[in-house]
Amino acid sequence: MTRIDAIIQDIKAKIATVTYTAGTRLPSVRKAAALYDCSPSTVVEAYERLVSAGILYARAGAGFYVAERTVPLSLAEIAPDIEREIDPLWVARQSLETQQHTLRPGCGWLPADWLYLEGVRRGMRTIAKAEDDVLSDYATPLGLPALRQLLARRMHGLGIEANPAQIMLTESGTQALDLLCRFILRAGDTVLVDDPCYFNFYALLRAHRVKVIGVPYTPQGVDTAAFAAMIDTHQPRLYITNAAIHNPTGAILTPSTAYQVLQLAQQANMYIIEDDIFADFEVTPAPRLAALDGLSRVLYMGSFSKTISASLRCGYIAAPNELLEDLLDLKMATGFGGAHLAAHVVMHALMDTGYRKHMSMLHTRLARARTYALAQLAKLGITPWLVPNTGLFLWCQLPDGVDAAKLARDCMAEGMVLAPGNVFSQSTDAHRFMRFNVAQCVDARVFAVLEAVMEKCK
Repeated sequence: MTRIDAIIQDIKAKIATVTYTAGTRLPSVRKAAALYDCSPSTVVEAYERLVSAGILYARAGAGFYVAERTVPLSLAEIAPDIEREIDPLWVARQSLETQQHTLRPGCGWLPADWLYLEGVRRGMRTIAKAEDDVLSDYATPLGLPALRQLLARRMHGLGIEANPAQIMLTESGTQALDLLCRFILRAGDTVLVDDPCYFNFYALLRAHRVKVIGVPYTPQGVDTAAFAAMIDTHQPRLYITNAAIHNPTGAILTPSTAYQVLQLAQQANMYIIEDDIFADFEVTPAPRLAALDGLSRVLYMGSFSKTISASLRCGYIAAPNELLEDLLDLKMATGFGGAHLAAHVVMHALMDTGYRKHMSMLHTRLARARTYALAQLAKLGITPWLVPNTGLFLWCQLPDGVDAAKLARDCMAEGMVLAPGNVFSQSTDAHRFMRFNVAQCVDARVFAVLEAVMEKCK
């Protein structure tokens, strides 16, 4: 990339994230030359190209300004300059668009025959015989009362005191996160995320045109010293994290770290979104920020796509009473009635007597898959950052000289989707890391492809 292209891209990113708003005067040519460490003529050329594109306009003797214009949102343009193979949206699309026979150790979900599909089928047969309104009507604003009561009981088991009136159903976990971000954030706000973290957090936050700051993550949870420093420097509005089992590392939040995070958030008057999508994979429940906080500044969310079915789009939010009315208005304005039929199927699956047995068997199956994957990866010199005792993922370091993005690109050519480390890293310093889904690694071909492609990389 030339210096001119780099300047153009930086200015576009600042406009997209509302660092530069319409009418903002850009740095003078001389100041910009010092800022970008280039010649004034390079800056002039970059500015002129942006004027030609209608992004800037010039005032004689006064400088260059951001034009007032409405353009379609391009998430790719908002992103930093990264290889397509480590763009979160690209990885998600590849995982979803590939053929059924494609190897997918980089995807974030269970194979179809590991899900609770028998419970789904029984639920659908029951609902097919239900009253007409179940099959035809919009959902109530908060969503199916019986499912919200069930969720309240499940939360109580984790120490979260939420009554059904504090729980709102959504059409998915992603919609839950999007609604919360719409509710809390304004363009230009700063959001803290774990580094590494679930890659779709980055992708979704792009659409909200906010500044995203990654905070280093440790085996005990977020690095609290770095967390405090980031709060002091950036005055963030929000922190987004996983509850319990962390994605992609598999780490478990400790009580000490949880208390420190809540104390710092309270001092900073900052909200926290706690995503608990992997709750049912736990063997021993870990601390929940929402439980320790009493649902004060922590907004708790989850869904059922990882254990029941990804086809049933049904998520939920538990929030403080004083926020729920406005959240409900936002839900109605953007989604109206919600996924009524899906909520009924999910409720029947969760209440089915076979669900607990299914999860017990799944824990055993994942443990075996984890042991197998660790052994096969070790033969290739791929080492885990930590060895989790539960969950889907292994966060692993590749051997010296092997770049994760290149390995992902070369494996894609061999019909296998991987998830390279920098997909999950805001700082993009995880180029030697890879996330593996152990449930998608039971096919020996995964390691045969890895071995063959890594041999070519040497």
